[in-house]
Amino acid sequence: MSRYLFALGQFVVRRRWWVLAVWVVLLAGAIGFAVGTGGKTSDNFTVPGTESQDAVSLLQQRMPAFSGAQMQVVFATPGMAKVTDAQPNAQIEQVLAEFKGLSQVAAVIDPFQSQAVSPDQRVALGSVQFSVAAGEVTEQTLDDVDRIAGPARDAGIEVEFAGAVYPGFTAELPETPEIIGIVAAFIVLLITFGAVVAAGLPIITALIGVGIGLTGILGVAASVDVPSAATSLALMLGLSCGIDYALFILSRHRHNIVLGMSAAESIPLAVGTAGSSVVFAAVTVIIALCGLAVAGIPFLTVMGLTAAGAVLVAMLVALTLLPALLGFAGRTVARFISPPLHPGRAEEVARIAAYEPERTAGHAWGRFVTRFRIPVLVLGIAVLAVLAVPVTGIHLGLPSGESQPESSTAHKAYDLVSKEFGPGFNGPLLVVTDLTDATSPDAAQTLMGRLRQEPNVAVVQPAGTADGLVLIQVVPKTGPDDTATADLVNRLRDDRAEIENGTGASYLVGGTTAANIDTSDRLAGALPVFLAVVVGLALVLLTIAFRTVLVPLSSIVGFILSVFAALGTQVAVFQWGWGASLFGATKTQTLSFLPIIILAIIFGLSSDYQIFVVSRIKEEHTRTGDAITSVQNGVAHSARVVTAAALIMFAVFVAFTTVDNPIVKPLAFTLAVGVLLDAFVVRLTLVPAVMALIGNRMWYHPGWFARYVPDLDIEGAELERRIAQGTEAEVPQAITTES
Repeated sequence: MSRYLFALGQFVVRRRWWVLAVWVVLLAGAIGFAVGTGGKTSDNFTVPGTESQDAVSLLQQRMPAFSGAQMQVVFATPGMAKVTDAQPNAQIEQVLAEFKGLSQVAAVIDPFQSQAVSPDQRVALGSVQFSVAAGEVTEQTLDDVDRIAGPARDAGIEVEFAGAVYPGFTAELPETPEIIGIVAAFIVLLITFGAVVAAGLPIITALIGVGIGLTGILGVAASVDVPSAATSLALMLGLSCGIDYALFILSRHRHNIVLGMSAAESIPLAVGTAGSSVVFAAVTVIIALCGLAVAGIPFLTVMGLTAAGAVLVAMLVALTLLPALLGFAGRTVARFISPPLHPGRAEEVARIAAYEPERTAGHAWGRFVTRFRIPVLVLGIAVLAVLAVPVTGIHLGLPSGESQPESSTAHKAYDLVSKEFGPGFNGPLLVVTDLTDATSPDAAQTLMGRLRQEPNVAVVQPAGTADGLVLIQVVPKTGPDDTATADLVNRLRDDRAEIENGTGASYLVGGTTAANIDTSDRLAGALPVFLAVVVGLALVLLTIAFRTVLVPLSSIVGFILSVFAALGTQVAVFQWGWGASLFGATKTQTLSFLPIIILAIIFGLSSDYQIFVVSRIKEEHTRTGDAITSVQNGVAHSARVVTAAALIMFAVFVAFTTVDNPIVKPLAFTLAVGVLLDAFVVRLTLVPAVMALIGNRMWYHPGWFARYVPDLDIEGAELERRIAQGTEAEVPQAITTES
């Protein structure tokens, strides 16, 4: 692989103007594609093969007016006023009447007719049934909903919204996280390289890659339902991976420059050596993200594919556009800054790293880890195990009003409904009943009577009828995120034959709450399969990369430890509420799709750091044949770069924890913790300690192994040997901007 990448580096340096032009055209084309198609994200949510989705399909066929999204409208009066008083009553009726006139509204349930008024008559609960799915309700419709509620609010009535869709439910994410992440990345890069040009290039290339990736996703969104969370995930990964991949290649190039190579010699060599690690790391991330399709949930598959596309663009940019820009930059990447307090310090650090790596902090850390390898292993594993303990109490679910920020209308509506009616009214179940083969005209009433007798049922009432279907609303006594509600859904399905007995009717349990429960169950079932796929993939890929078995095994164990420690930390903060106020988190259940996404991403990123650290250790082992020395030297060469890469990833993810979004915030938090633990505790501590403990046996493989496992030369040792012997192709002509 390294030889092909070396040839690619040569080509890019020679044709750097053409390469730059191609990427500029691609960026312009992607922007034009997004603008021309007018694509927008859509949060249409389907889970094929589940009973809740079958219920939606049945409604679409025979009762289409009730197959769309539903919105709750909560009216609350101030002070001693009551919603039944003449003036508030008139205001509320006016709002409901205007709702009925909106084009996408199929039905409006009046709280006074349905008797959905609190005992103290201060709160009324109405609802709006849309004729289309949540993702198809237009912004204009939602703006009109909010506008119509304005006069009632002006009259002193509190009007809050909740449900599958409501005004502001897809609030756009601010640009602040990207800005914070970019600024933090530049500071880390400036400290790492001590040169402005070297610090700026990875950010420039990453932004170009992100621009192409995001606009491409928006263009695709014109014909495919792309969830809004997909763009956030693609942005986080595209930006962080784009900077990290460029960092790896640029670090090797700058190292070569400091050693005295010309830019023309160094760039292809950096692409051929560090570029191999970049390709391998990116491919593992891409495969893992595409593997999210095993869950069989469309929105999760789309999230994985779009994020994989962003990572692919980041890899291609790092392998082509970055070397082209390095060709233009010449030796300016080694034009060091001179801090007033420490003149010449940046250049001194770079030269020590190049000529005397044994004097670096990385080498000192390598010596510490190899000397105290057993205590380090025990302590490191113990820390990760303790952090992972909360995973045993994980409770999976999807965002509801309770999980929204306290300032949001959905959270306020949830609190009002819970207090005045009971938590179950926030997530009623919809029992779609087919009376086609009913044995008596009272079949629906008989069925409702039996449903009322079920434990944990607060209210059972009809919600609509058409074409032989009756829509029955079943309100649990517990909230939509409570395990007792999930037990009720499962019991209604398990006892179906007994409840239907003698009526001739048949029913399906659906609604948003049931759909969320079905999704959580589907994801929980897919998690072990996905974990097995990821572990198997890691074993195969790392075995091919390092041509040994023990290195992949140590990597997999470390990956599992870091993932479960990150998930445990997330449970402690977001589910148990430990330190939640520090992060502005709302105490709620764990997102049902968060574990599987974290598994995919941390797997790819851990492989990234594993390959970069271990390839340098292997390179040193090939040169010295001494296990301890190779670990120390390998850590010395890789620690600074891996530290910078991990801190950049961490900074980007932490920046997104400032977003008040129940999906983005916990996802970013868990990724930030996972990256930090995996890079510093696992890859730079536990893995070197294990390699020092096992010694030369770490690289053992049977004789037949070499015959069947290809040598991809990930670390570029064979490439460097061929160049030293003069058997590799000539390097390109000198770059004129070297001076």
